[in-house]
Amino acid sequence: MEDKIKYEMEFPIHASPSLLYQYISTPSGMQEWYADNVNSRGEFFTFIWEGSEEIAKLLAKKKSDYIRFQWMDDEDTDYYFEMRIQVDEITKDVSIMVTDFAEEDEVEEGKMLWENMISELKHILGSV
Repeated sequence: MEDKIKYEMEFPIHASPSLLYQYISTPSGMQEWYADNVNSRGEFFTFIWEGSEEIAKLLAKKKSDYIRFQWMDDEDTDYYFEMRIQVDEITKDVSIMVTDFAEEDEVEEGKMLWENMISELKHILGSV
């Protein structure tokens, strides 16, 4: 298995951290922008896109702050994906910080995917 590269992206977003957290941490919130369907059973989340299914384990979360998952395919590795809500102390501007891992030749594709999904999230939040 090829090593994966960690990459981080920042997306300014006009929404309150508590509202944003609902959209990144709950199955009902995530299925509005991240996947066609999301189910959770305990710490396991099932994400469904056009018939294909991926299972991720919830590694950590903190209300209105961040959520971190690991794909079951990456079990026993240090790979994960995280969405963190960042608030600028001075301007109070809110951003969502995405941390993810991909094989070297898939990083650009991964970034484009996140850009598309976050723009969908902004659309839903009316934060265009």
